[in-house]
Amino acid sequence: MHTGRRYTPLEFFKWTMRDTLWLLLISIVPTVLFAAGCEFVALPWQPVAVLGTALAFIVGFKNNASYGRIWEARQIYGAIINDSRSFGYTLRDALGEQHTETTRKLFYRHFAWLTALRFQLREPRSWENMQRTSNLEFLKGRYHVAEWETKLEDELRKYLSEEELNYILSKKNKATQLTALQSETLATLRKDGIINDFQWKELQDGIIKFTDDQGKAERIKNFPYPRNFASVTTYLMFLFIILLPFGLLREYSKLGEDTFLEGYSIWLNIPFSVLVSWAFHVLDSVGESSVNPFEGSANDIPITQISRTIEIDLRDMLNETDLPEPITPKNNIVL
Repeated sequence: MHTGRRYTPLEFFKWTMRDTLWLLLISIVPTVLFAAGCEFVALPWQPVAVLGTALAFIVGFKNNASYGRIWEARQIYGAIINDSRSFGYTLRDALGEQHTETTRKLFYRHFAWLTALRFQLREPRSWENMQRTSNLEFLKGRYHVAEWETKLEDELRKYLSEEELNYILSKKNKATQLTALQSETLATLRKDGIINDFQWKELQDGIIKFTDDQGKAERIKNFPYPRNFASVTTYLMFLFIILLPFGLLREYSKLGEDTFLEGYSIWLNIPFSVLVSWAFHVLDSVGESSVNPFEGSANDIPITQISRTIEIDLRDMLNETDLPEPITPKNNIVL
């Protein structure tokens, strides 16, 4: 997540530099051919304008859908914050001071659940964009993705006993099995009379909310923006970028008639074609960079920071003093 007022022009330039060079080359070729006398390469501008109009609609639709996905993801993790705090003080007060160690065990297991979930959400998918050269270059030196630099086993060892750690590591969906362990422990506490039926129901409802939150996050992670819409956008964008400089050739060649630009105005086709193509391409790229809100990009939901915030709050409920440091933005980016 970017925490500054805006991306700087330099950041945008570096992020799009490779694509901009391609746009420049695509604009130069037809302009040079036309200036060299190959006027047959010029196309009428009307079909290109119609294509651009259609592209504007579909890019707007895609960006709206992308914003919806990232906003839903933020709401999910907002719910995890609230549900975690509610579960924490309800559990602490239900068990009381005489069962502080049990409370701590359940709290730390919840931290393990947060950890396992964020590691699962950071796993790459074939349709995600973080392996694109422009995104990898933007990442270098600006921010880091904690889940790519540490091992899940090492992180879980901070919160689980060796026996539980080995059990969880043997499972496929580790976050789900950690929730199942929580439910099992609550059932044992109820059976032993440590909590009553009403307290068990309240705590079990909290477990169910975590399961619901996890499922919603997994839905966004594992279901991409529909490939049919994404493919249409890509193909139309490619056609528009290729055809645009051909469609503007005659217009710019006429622009300088009877002025000091006569014979030279055709070269204006290059910068203006690049500018229009760049605007469409960047709008599409912005939407594409937000459509997968857990992939590790600079526009992701800050699930690592949120998980750390929850851990600090719950450990503070246990009156612990050696609390972990909050995760702060680096170069205005925090994950």
